[in-house]
Amino acid sequence: MPVTIPENLPAAEVLKQENIFFMTDERAIHQDIRPLRVAILNLMPNKMRTEEQFLRLLGNTALQVQVTFLTTASYQSKHTPLSYLKTFYRTFDEVKNQQFDALIITGSPVETLEFEEVAYWKELTEILIWAEKHVYSSLFICWAAQAALYHYYGIGKHMLKEKLSGVYQHSILEKHHPLVRGFDDYFWAPHSRHTALDHAMVSSHPELTILSSSEEAGLYLATSNDGRKVFVTGHSEYDQDTLDEEYTRDLQAGMHPKPPRHYYHNDCREQGVLVQWRGHANLLFSNWLNYHVYQGTPYDLTELNVSKSSDGPPK
Repeated sequence: MPVTIPENLPAAEVLKQENIFFMTDERAIHQDIRPLRVAILNLMPNKMRTEEQFLRLLGNTALQVQVTFLTTASYQSKHTPLSYLKTFYRTFDEVKNQQFDALIITGSPVETLEFEEVAYWKELTEILIWAEKHVYSSLFICWAAQAALYHYYGIGKHMLKEKLSGVYQHSILEKHHPLVRGFDDYFWAPHSRHTALDHAMVSSHPELTILSSSEEAGLYLATSNDGRKVFVTGHSEYDQDTLDEEYTRDLQAGMHPKPPRHYYHNDCREQGVLVQWRGHANLLFSNWLNYHVYQGTPYDLTELNVSKSSDGPPK
């Protein structure tokens, strides 16, 4: 089934070239199907590239997904024209009276700041509170995962001695959990961050379960016990060249970064990128949509305001 996107969204051309099944809102209204309503709060600077990354993964499932892109009203992106945002994005005030099956909040390059120092922190906390009654399941990526764990559970982050950048091997800690169903015992996923979570603090919290971690990169995947909140500290959505572009950017900024680990063939940039995370990325998103969203969300989304009780994802 297709992912439904706004009319004339530039990402449509990229998806078409990659044979990703999608349809526009105009065509979707003629389908006798209730699609999953997924809101994406896009906090990344390159919003167009991020749109493509998430739409590619959402469009590779058997479920019809209708996407609404959100942007912050309290902070104006310096990398995306205001006209583009007004055309393809909505603010929180425009959707706060609506219900969604799912919410994705992306990473953001603000991790070296204290949470309360982030320009849109107040607005983000309002969205996190709103999601408790208006969203069935939320997926938090990288910095957003740290922010959500801090807001909901009081779990903080700490600075790393150097930036964690590369593609790292991870192991499964809870093999029978539906979110990791079909995963290999070991899989690879990209990371790009300056901060990390305390594994012990997350694992000791009675409302949280850690599903996967890495000896090099630390905690990777965790979920609330009811399956309504999923935390991913890496970037499984990244394109082949995303880490390379970030590495180039940091070099040009005079930051003297180390090359991304386990990313280039034989760790040699001249030999090109070794892509080894796409299978995991597609399975992660399809499992989340199927087991944590589709099989639990009410058909009538207005019921989300009535009850948030849940026995958790299907076993």
